Amino acid sequence: MKKTKKIILIIVSALLLTGCTTSFKDEETNKMYTENILCRPTDSEALKAYEENENVDLEKLPECKNLKITSGEYEGLWTNIFVKPLAWVIVKVGLLVKNYGLSIIILGIILRLLVLPLSKQTLDMSENMKKANPELQRLEKKYGNPEDQETMLKKNQEMLMIYKKYNIKPFSGCLVSLIQLPLFFAFLEAIQRIPAILEEKLLWFDLGTTPWTAITSGKYYYIIIVILIGAATYFSFKNTGAPSVNEDQLKQTQMMTKIMCVFITIMSFTLNVGIGLYWFSTSAFAIIQNLILKKLRKD
Repeated sequence: MKKTKKIILIIVSALLLTGCTTSFKDEETNKMYTENILCRPTDSEALKAYEENENVDLEKLPECKNLKITSGEYEGLWTNIFVKPLAWVIVKVGLLVKNYGLSIIILGIILRLLVLPLSKQTLDMSENMKKANPELQRLEKKYGNPEDQETMLKKNQEMLMIYKKYNIKPFSGCLVSLIQLPLFFAFLEAIQRIPAILEEKLLWFDLGTTPWTAITSGKYYYIIIVILIGAATYFSFKNTGAPSVNEDQLKQTQMMTKIMCVFITIMSFTLNVGIGLYWFSTSAFAIIQNLILKKLRKD
């Protein structure tokens, strides 16, 4: 089990480290722009900034509406397998629904539906853990925190027997997170590298700006984005958490949930609204999805 986790962690880390966005600052406007964009911007201010950047050749870049999966040069496995295809799909769906913000929301929900079997498996494991919890608590009281190897081995063997009895596979609960993490980074990079997305609006919100930038310039209603992300994250974690075996573990779980919620909420101030929409839509849909799955289990 430990070896499997290490292998997956190494693969994910390797993929994540093979590509990333680069940016530059326009000295005239003091704005930050993504340097390695995949298509041409249309905003006049942005066009001027890119024309003055020697590292960007606008003539070689297609219009965003004409973006292809193969556009640009080969940039490694991460970019060519994840980022470019995802950017292409966001653009095509955005052209279809006439808004890139809606495109991000739709794709986020579709991706959650694709991992529905894994989500159901995670929920099943959580429910099975609730059933096994009394026996696990008795096991904890029986052995406590043994220091000698022989007692530890006995405790682990009995724990594995309980897991087998209730069909609990601890590692399966991590699968959704392992898939969601690279998808989140792929969405983040894809959105950053498509100027047309960053130039778009959804309702009153600019997809390319960050809540912090908007709030500090007087657009206080952008705090709504931060609140939505924080609330969706909290209820998503709360809704999918597995029961704890003892009080100490419960306190640790609650503390970790609070820390993660606070961290993601603070981080949402510095993420552009586009990626914030993805995070909120997938988290909110996951909450609804899990509530439906729980109701179906009871019925």
